[in-house]
Amino acid sequence: MKRLTIILLTLLAIVLPKVQAQHLEAELGDSSFVSLLTCGPGEEYYTTWGHSAIRVCDPELNLDLVYNWGTFNFNTKNFYLKFCQGRLDYCISRGTYHNFIAEYDWEGRAVWEQRLNLTKQERNNLFLLIEENYLPENRFYKYDFFRDNCATRVRDIINNSLCHRTAFVEYMPETEITYRDMLRIPTETYQLWWRLGVDIVLGQRCDKVCNSMEYMFSPMEMMNQLDTTTIKTKNAKGEYVSTGELLMGEKAQILSETKEPFKPSLNPTRCFWLLFIVVLALTIIAWAKGKKLVWLDEILLWLVNICSLVILFLWFGSDHYCTKFNWNLLWANPLFIYIAIRLRKSNIVVLLFTMFCLVVLMAGFWFLPQTFNPAIYPIALTLMIRLIDKIRPIINKK
Repeated sequence: MKRLTIILLTLLAIVLPKVQAQHLEAELGDSSFVSLLTCGPGEEYYTTWGHSAIRVCDPELNLDLVYNWGTFNFNTKNFYLKFCQGRLDYCISRGTYHNFIAEYDWEGRAVWEQRLNLTKQERNNLFLLIEENYLPENRFYKYDFFRDNCATRVRDIINNSLCHRTAFVEYMPETEITYRDMLRIPTETYQLWWRLGVDIVLGQRCDKVCNSMEYMFSPMEMMNQLDTTTIKTKNAKGEYVSTGELLMGEKAQILSETKEPFKPSLNPTRCFWLLFIVVLALTIIAWAKGKKLVWLDEILLWLVNICSLVILFLWFGSDHYCTKFNWNLLWANPLFIYIAIRLRKSNIVVLLFTMFCLVVLMAGFWFLPQTFNPAIYPIALTLMIRLIDKIRPIINKK
């Protein structure tokens, strides 16, 4: 969620006061505190869902550090390939609270702080767990946007620091919300084209109903949940029951958002309905004049083929959890590659099977085990019109 280069990491390591480094193994005192920092959305799309970090502060030790698990190195060899394959190493980074806040202030992003109601022993447990995670041999991990990111790492390490009690217990909320629902919340009005792209590349797994723990892959959602999260202990039956003690203290806003608000974008659904109307009109005119729209087919089919290749790569060539089992292949069908190559002499069986896939998609748009972006429906209709145009002369000849 948060992007920092290896150069910045090196600089932060240099500027950290030596007096702080000397106290990293010291015990946190009575005046120490640990808090969750949640950062609001930024300008870049990958910052849309915010960011989470942990602050460890002890005035007696002159210690005020921030740890976050959203760091990666742009100078990594084959960076973009590894990123697309889901094989890019992320790591925990450490810096001063002053530098952390200054960076987000410069970006114009909001920052909230929630202090954890931990005992002195639990604060020290957390500090030691974080520092152990920060060791060179432990700090790198394979990032997963939904299951292992900057928010889930914070959630888990807080839970592991508690003494004979817990804060996070899995349960199914009354409201059924999926990963895809959570992704769509910040993009309901803005960044609609990005939302379309995400809906295309994410498959059936993204429509899994989330339990309470899985909700917290989103930093903003985790912050909101923690406002009411209570400490829990096991009763005589081995069941977790709430003690009534809140895990977090009162939430304070450290920085207000000052960046320029996103401007509403063109609605892709409306754009593709307009495209469907234009293609339908051109097709009818071409039929009346006995002409072929080869140029139109080449443009449409190769754009669809690009989508098909991307979906196939993310399904079979990457480790991303939620890009598997993608039903968007019903419309971004790999058979369109064959049709595009043999544009004037396509096989009738291939054309009919491809059309059948489009019918399945449109008939099951609301019933298939995957949620589709509403812009996909007019795209499928547009492709259907052009397939009918290909089948029509073959049938007429017979």
